[in-house]
Amino acid sequence: MHCDLILINPNTVKPAVAPLGLEYVAEATRAAGFSVALLDLCFAPDPQTTLGDFFAEHSAMLVGLSLRNTDNCYLLSSQSYLPATAQVIAQLREITDAPVVIGGAGYSVAPAQILIRLDADYGVAGDGEEPIVQLLAGLAEGEVGNFPGLVRRHGPEVTVNAPAWLSPHADSSLPRQTVDYPRYFREGGQGNIETKRGCPARCIYCADPHSKGRCYRLRSPRVVADELERLLAQGIDWLHLCDSEFNLPPEHAEAVCQEIIRRGLGSQLHWYAYLSPQPFSDRLAGLMKRAGCVGIDFGLDSGDDRMLASLGRDFTSEQAAETARACRQAGITFMLDLLVGAPGETRQSLRRTIEFAQRVEPSCVGVALGVRIYANTALAALVAREGLHRQNPNLYGAVEHNPDFVDPVFYLSAELGTMTDATDYLSELTAGDERFFLGGGDEDKDYDYDDNAALVETIAAGARGAYWDILRGLRLAAAS
Repeated sequence: MHCDLILINPNTVKPAVAPLGLEYVAEATRAAGFSVALLDLCFAPDPQTTLGDFFAEHSAMLVGLSLRNTDNCYLLSSQSYLPATAQVIAQLREITDAPVVIGGAGYSVAPAQILIRLDADYGVAGDGEEPIVQLLAGLAEGEVGNFPGLVRRHGPEVTVNAPAWLSPHADSSLPRQTVDYPRYFREGGQGNIETKRGCPARCIYCADPHSKGRCYRLRSPRVVADELERLLAQGIDWLHLCDSEFNLPPEHAEAVCQEIIRRGLGSQLHWYAYLSPQPFSDRLAGLMKRAGCVGIDFGLDSGDDRMLASLGRDFTSEQAAETARACRQAGITFMLDLLVGAPGETRQSLRRTIEFAQRVEPSCVGVALGVRIYANTALAALVAREGLHRQNPNLYGAVEHNPDFVDPVFYLSAELGTMTDATDYLSELTAGDERFFLGGGDEDKDYDYDDNAALVETIAAGARGAYWDILRGLRLAAAS
């Protein structure tokens, strides 16, 4: 069987997360008149055998892979996903002559370097829908042109065209027919959807503005609700919104909630979202609750105002405290995500952060020790000034021969001492408080979701929802 495009999901990490980006690319490709097939390796008992068997019966003009993340982003467990993806592409070289293109949010953080590392022919930086269609059209005509988002080799050199940052699917809902969403729901515990793309925030560490764009591309609340209804029709009633921060801009978040409420979907849905602590209001909290929101993950980062300014955040700790109050009043479960060890972090600022988190009474607190450094961020520029070398006491991970931070490198302020010192002090500050989870740490305190056996088993037994909330429930059950 021949297809114009074969899309491959190489992500085998469990619990299983549906490859939403591949779904959106597949629908855009079909709409342009090209044929598409999906090979999802997530559930393959033996991915290598599955890949070989599939290409024994299928051929394509182009093979596309998605890289959702480059690594798990945790200093204490630091796992890169690039080697596994490279193995898939190496096998493709042996079984098909079709060119290979790679895209996805993880790929877009360092498109030239990852293209070389993975030995792909083409890459797509940023949104994938339009570039994939243009690449297919060029291959069909025998000449690939030059268009936004295209990454390609020219001998030993790689050129990266800036993305166009269009608004795919802004006014058209998707049928959700490519990915096996019911199976992902059974084995992953939640569905997923976007209400927009892009984030203009200036957080010094975040790669999203580079990989997803600084300008908002808003989807119509109508088409978001249409898509939610299609997921409900497949039995998927627990979801996570994939927006970088759902409440930016707040008027769009309110409009989405109002459309969900207008259609009477709020009583059928249970959904979670990432939010910035500000802007947030009693009004938005109430609308989210009525629209079916059952949990919010706030990217607080720090409870110390000096550190918030250092991190490029545009809110204060007291504003975050007011947000926590609004959540409690609305009856919405919420967690706080903390980043420990950013530039300027001291034992005093860390203590103030932990005390703040305890004071505002979240449902749980996730703590990431060390800040993952990505290219094209203010943190990467700061590290370049400090020196990217082993003598820099603030750096951990793949420091040498890694100028674009493709392999995991972390910033952990030397003011906290060594990594062991920082871990011990954090444990001392949070001792006895079961709300705190340390990412990549001890198994019983961990909220690193990748290949988390406790999560997989609990979801198989029927648990549904955001992974932090499932883990929180497990801990509460163990304590009772």
